[in-house]
Amino acid sequence: MHDSLNKKEIENLLPHREPMLLIDELLNIKKLFSATAIVNVKKDSFFVQGHFPGEPVMPGVLIVEAFGQAAAALTAHGLDKSTYENKLVFLMSVEKARFRNPVIPNCRLELNIEAIRSHGKVWKYKGEAFVDQKKMADAQWSATIVDRK
Repeated sequence: MHDSLNKKEIENLLPHREPMLLIDELLNIKKLFSATAIVNVKKDSFFVQGHFPGEPVMPGVLIVEAFGQAAAALTAHGLDKSTYENKLVFLMSVEKARFRNPVIPNCRLELNIEAIRSHGKVWKYKGEAFVDQKKMADAQWSATIVDRK
């Protein structure tokens, strides 16, 4: 297994599609442990026009969503394909989410995520988001793997 995924490879692991597939790359993958996700926040990203007109900022909930997508991709990439086939990863809880600086379009948002523990189908993660080494946000969250209907 290589230690990075491009957008097409991420699409093969996650059910998300544009415009809700937020992560563009998954780098520095340590199987089922950690990775860095890249979100290229663009001036034409779907949220820019309405959040906020003239002063665009990436919504904090979308940063949390990107954390979740990165964690799901890390987990799906690390699990045996037969274990993950026909499954979805659902966010269960978000804890200790802090938004420290606004994420402005035309930046590369780097999400450093780590799986803290897993118990059965429930996984707990933590992550920090950076732009140019400046911390923008951090959070902890839990997710579960469920069968597709």
